[in-house]
Amino acid sequence: MKSNKLIKNSMLFLVAIILFVLYIFPFALIIINSFKPRVEILRNPLALPTSFSLDNFIEAFNAMNFPRAFLNSLFVSVFALAVIIIFSSMLAYFLARWEWKINKIIFLLLVLSMLIPFQVLMVPFVAIFGQLGFFNSKVSLVFFYLGFGVAQATFLYHGFIKGIPKELEESALVDGASRGRVFFQVVFPMLKPITSTIAILNVLWVWNDFLLPSLVLTSPDVLTIPLSTASFFGRFSAEFGVAMAALILAIIPVIILYLVLQKQIINGIVDGALK
Repeated sequence: MKSNKLIKNSMLFLVAIILFVLYIFPFALIIINSFKPRVEILRNPLALPTSFSLDNFIEAFNAMNFPRAFLNSLFVSVFALAVIIIFSSMLAYFLARWEWKINKIIFLLLVLSMLIPFQVLMVPFVAIFGQLGFFNSKVSLVFFYLGFGVAQATFLYHGFIKGIPKELEESALVDGASRGRVFFQVVFPMLKPITSTIAILNVLWVWNDFLLPSLVLTSPDVLTIPLSTASFFGRFSAEFGVAMAALILAIIPVIILYLVLQKQIINGIVDGALK
């Protein structure tokens, strides 16, 4: 029995090591090549650099105007996350607590909209909103993220709110609280676990998104980090070393955010799973 258990644990450990290597390999490859000139990368992308130089990082930082791109991405991510959380939680509360027939239809339409890939909507999206003059604006991009992100967030909030006892809200209403106050002071604080999960999903989506900003933003002054990074890949050539360095610069803010909010992120995921 002990021998079988040892073999089983050894196999699981081996599988875990293989999965770890497969997961970390692309990231390690980016780090290695970010310190190499283009010639070395083309010669052997798997080899270690002959000398470690920060020239690629300096060139990438200046070429993509990293401070401006960072602030653009930060603006879009923060405000998109804020409006998605606020509007989705309020909509989910309305759909969950007012059990009207029309609410069931609205919720069904939201769920069905999650099945439609964005690529199907690209052509009419560009045609309609381009004529309305909504493009090339960070505020418009935040509005579009709200439209494309509200369905999933509402779906997650709706299921969580269903598990909150109505008696808590009824007690607050008896004490004279308005519906708005009941939501923001009683219900919304109890949504912290699912809010953490939604925040994680949407921050990663908005920060790393390339397709939607590429359709909306065209001016160099409003480009986000993914769009600035893409400028190193031309039609006939690519500055691989500089592009790899730019990718590292784009990843660093997300890593810092995770390290700072690591405890809150883990607690939010655990609480949401227990709920």
